[in-house]
Amino acid sequence: MADPWLALEFGADPAERIAQVGAAHEAFLTASATPAQVRDVVRRSWERSALLDPEVTATVDLTDDALESYRAGHPLARVLPLFRDLLGGIAQDGAHLMAVCDAYGRLLWVEGHPGVLRHAERMNFVPGARWDEGHVGTNAPGTALAVDHSVQIFATEHFSRPVQRWTCAAAPIHDPATGRLLGAVDITGGDHLANAQSLALVRATARAAEAFLAQPLDPTVVAVSALGRDEAELRVGGRRLRLGRRHSELLVLLLDHPEGRTGEQLGLDLYGDERLHPVTLRAELSRLRRALGPELLDSRPYRLRATVRADFRTVTELLERGDAAGALDAYAGPLLPGSDAPGVARLRRRVDGQLRAAVLAAADPGLLAAWTATPAGADDLTAWQALARALPPGSPRRPLALDRLRQLSAEYDLPRATFLQRPGN
Repeated sequence: MADPWLALEFGADPAERIAQVGAAHEAFLTASATPAQVRDVVRRSWERSALLDPEVTATVDLTDDALESYRAGHPLARVLPLFRDLLGGIAQDGAHLMAVCDAYGRLLWVEGHPGVLRHAERMNFVPGARWDEGHVGTNAPGTALAVDHSVQIFATEHFSRPVQRWTCAAAPIHDPATGRLLGAVDITGGDHLANAQSLALVRATARAAEAFLAQPLDPTVVAVSALGRDEAELRVGGRRLRLGRRHSELLVLLLDHPEGRTGEQLGLDLYGDERLHPVTLRAELSRLRRALGPELLDSRPYRLRATVRADFRTVTELLERGDAAGALDAYAGPLLPGSDAPGVARLRRRVDGQLRAAVLAAADPGLLAAWTATPAGADDLTAWQALARALPPGSPRRPLALDRLRQLSAEYDLPRATFLQRPGN
């Protein structure tokens, strides 16, 4: 069976294929007809792109210091040397480009021969530009993100006419610990890229990136993952430790108070006013010290001696820098969602509330859609209202947003006529 993600079967004539698909593209634009010559993955992508102008070019979201800051904090920054090792030869051969994008299709790095880069600049294939399907239609990195699969897009299969002189292959990359989509790696060039080798290369590169990300961080770095999981994972000294519920809660509370906490303060944060058990707390802290190592946990007050990276702190730090997209990228779900410890519950509400406020303020359809897909945003009536307003009337996602709004309005017993009103109206 032919690979449906590959643009050309072995032995196919590229020029003939370009003409066939080009004619199908024009038929689709003029009469919404999709002849059988078009692959299913392309046809479905054209349908998702139907409201766009076929002359559209990418918009640039980030430039200069904002771009540098965003790239530096992105998880794929760790893998950039590997991308250059595996794809550097292609990127410098004078005919191809290597590109890496985030989960929103925003290009982080675009590298290659200066002459090819200059040609790519004419269609805004540059760092900081948005290449998701919602902005430029069918293209390899954007479509790979949309369908969460490696894919090759050949010449006239691109929805945007200015991109149809290019061929590209891209593969999505996931966080190996959580499965969260991080972005995609892409190679872009001429018609000669429409072969099985280029698709296999980006697939292998994406898998190598995920394997690299699965490796422990520098053994001198202590890292904690507590978002979207009931039990935190600690990486220290080259080890990965899964902590129990109470130890997870204690560690998160200590991370939230780097200045230190007394036993009484920790007890109140952990148990509440009516269930303060000093002996039990001391025993839990003693076991936590054994798990962490005596060099990490101090007492009088209780505090962490080492600098510890924590995923929930990454989210709040990005929000403090005004980077709502980066914060949502780093957000893997609510903080220790199964915990009812008062201090953890307060911190969970604070992180979710700050992120929600930033997403609503941005009013970006992509960010709003990502927020409403999280457990914290799934029942957020205000966010669904904002998403429905932000989506253009003909968007294929708008009916889904409106349907969810109707469901939530019925649950909240709101009048039908008011469920699209702006907050405060």
